[in-house]
Order: sequence, then C-alpha cells, then structure tokens
Amino acid sequence: MPRACCRAMRASIRSQSTNLTGYRTMNSHPMPSIRFLRESQLGEDSWHSLLISLLRGLASIEVAAAHLRNAFYPGLRTLENPTLWYQGLAFLTGFAHQAVVVFFLISGWLVGGSLLNKFGQPQAIRLYAIDRITRLWTVLLPTFVLILAIGIVSGVIDPRVPDVSPANNYSAAALAGNLVGLQTIVVPKFGGNFPLWSLSNETWYYVMFPLLLMCVAARSGAGRALAASALLALGALLPGEMVLYFTIWLLGAAFSRVRIECGAPLRMMMLLVLVIASVVFRLKGSNDDMVVASFPQDLLLSVLFLLFLSSTVNPLPAQQKLLASLHRVAVFLSNFSFTLYVVHIPVLGLIGYVGTTLFGRQHWKAESLGDLAAYLGMLAVVLVSAYGFYLLFEARTYAVRRRVKHLLLGKEVIAQRSSPAKQ
Repeated sequence: MPRACCRAMRASIRSQSTNLTGYRTMNSHPMPSIRFLRESQLGEDSWHSLLISLLRGLASIEVAAAHLRNAFYPGLRTLENPTLWYQGLAFLTGFAHQAVVVFFLISGWLVGGSLLNKFGQPQAIRLYAIDRITRLWTVLLPTFVLILAIGIVSGVIDPRVPDVSPANNYSAAALAGNLVGLQTIVVPKFGGNFPLWSLSNETWYYVMFPLLLMCVAARSGAGRALAASALLALGALLPGEMVLYFTIWLLGAAFSRVRIECGAPLRMMMLLVLVIASVVFRLKGSNDDMVVASFPQDLLLSVLFLLFLSSTVNPLPAQQKLLASLHRVAVFLSNFSFTLYVVHIPVLGLIGYVGTTLFGRQHWKAESLGDLAAYLGMLAVVLVSAYGFYLLFEARTYAVRRRVKHLLLGKEVIAQRSSPAKQ
C-alpha cells in the first residue's frame, strides 16, 4: 500500500479518535471511572442539568398532587375495597417524602456548588447572602400576603383584631419568624402552610454551609475559630433532625464536583436500583417528616440518586428536536417549581372554601370517576395559579437582585452576574 495512502488512513483514524475523545457520549465508556473536579458542574448544556430541571418540576407537582389528594380524598387504608384507579392515584401521589429529599439534594448541588465555585472571590459571601435572601423573600412575601387575604375572605382572620402572639400562625410574629427560617423552631408555620417547614431547613443550611467553608478556608486562624464556634452554636440550638439532614444537603454540594464516567448499561443499572429503592421506601419505609427514623433510608436514597446524577455530567447532543422540546418542558416546570411548592397549600385552602360555600362539598369520593375528573381539574387550577403567581413575582427575582446589589454594594457588582433565579 502506498505510504501516502497509509498516512491518510492514519490521519483519518486519529481524527475520528479525537472526536470520540472530545465528545464523551452517554452510551460509551470502556471502563467506569470517578473523577473529582476542580469546579462544580453547573452548566446548562449537559444531561444532568436537564434532569435537575425536570426533577425539580416533577417533584413540586408530586408534592402538590399528594397534598391535594390528602385534603379532599379519604386515606387509602380507610377504604375496604378501593377502586383500582384510586389505588393507582394513591401510589403515584405517595412519593412526596422522596420528592423533598430530592429538593434538598438539588439545592445542595446548585446552591452549595455555586458557592464552592465562588468562595474566596471578592464579596462572595455578601453576594451569596443577597442571592439567598432575594430568592426566598421574592416569593415568600407575596405568598404571605395571599395567605392573609384568603384568611380574611374565609373568615379565619378578623383584620379588626390584630394579634402579635407567636402562638398565632397568622400573627406578625409568625410572619417575621417564617421570613428568617424560625418556623418549627420558635414560631408556627405561617397561615398553616405546613410545607414551609422545609424552608426553615433550607434557610439554616444556607447559613451553615458558608460557615463550614470558612472553618477550613478562612484566611486567619481567628476567622476559622469564629466560624467553627458559630457553626457549633447553631448545631446545638437547632433541632437535631434539622442538623442531621444537613448531611443530605452537603452530599448534594459534594457530588456537584464528582463525575462518574461509565457506559449506558451501568448507568441504566444505577437508575433501576434507584427506582426500586424509591418504590420500596415509599411502600415500606418511614415517609413522615424528616426524622431520625427516616434518615437511614433517605441517606441511602440520596447516595443512589447522586451516583446516577453524577454519571450524567455529559454534554447534550446538538440538533435533536425531541430533546430540545423536552428541555423546554423541563425548564418551564423548573422555573415555577418553588412558587408551586410555596403557594399550593393556600390555593388548596381557597378551593376548599369555595367548594364548601358554593357547592356545600369539600370531600370527594374515591370510587367515582367523576370525582377523579374533579381532582385533575383542581390540580390544573393549582398549577395555573402557581404559574400566574410565578409570573408576577418569582420571575422578577433576578431584577430584584440587581437592584439590591446596586443599592448595597454599588454599580460595580452589576457586571458580576449573580446566581440564576432558579438557584
């Protein structure tokens, strides 16, 4: 064979090899390997970012659907011969506990991973604090106004008799306490909006994580000692379950810097094990609030979830219409997932009040397909209401951040892009 032809063939082989090496597909990797990365993986052009967006949206819908069923339908175990469709509905809406675990893990991955990338930069902690406060308050403040309005309309609140008692879940003290994460610690959940318990966890995790980083990376020994003292004090003062579940949140932050390279068979096996574990824990595990009894199963589920997620840190293939459509749906659901999580209980309360007032009915039958249609209709009302609320408030989070940073830190920080609103 002529040398020129050989050289051409070798060049072609090298070119193909380079292309395959530079673009690791989701389906081919000869030997599994684990890489510890220098920066957290937060890009939006990878499979893991698509999964995170999709899971955030689906998890919030799962929580809302579960609470809707609990509010308007009888418990499955109270029925002697439940219909097949109601058994299916009860099963599908029974993963709210696992959904909240996923929220914690994704929060650790995004929020913790983002701070890991920026820690040590000028004003990193100040920018982080503004990002976290605006993220929470842009949604919480209007939600609390909505709760008060619904309470007045339904007659639960008498606006002529103000109450500042911390024991009253509609009081000014309860409102202020819920803004700073003191619900379940000092004050009740505002307006009976019981999903707010997890925001108390989130708030203190946002505080504890930078303190933990400063314990090991502060520039001075005095700074490290001060951070360690503050962290220990919080650990002693906060509820034990809240501190325990901080480890779940930390796992999310840690795995944001882990990349598992493997082929499709191993990845599918990890996904299958994750699904089986989720179903087993949903049927046989502890699915109440985050308590010590549920921690072992939640820890195992977290590790399985993060192992799978870390194996999807691969670039999305370009120019695939189906994948692009899925990505748009995932981003759409993710964008208003936080609003949906926070406002669905007030909306359900309003639906219940209207149903009782206009139709004399608040509870539905588990054997009626017509009532199943009513359930789906109410869920649609909740989703549409949450999306409208998102457009009014949460969608403006980034603009609010810019203004706050401009007021507190000056014009120069406008050039530094703050964390995306979804974080």
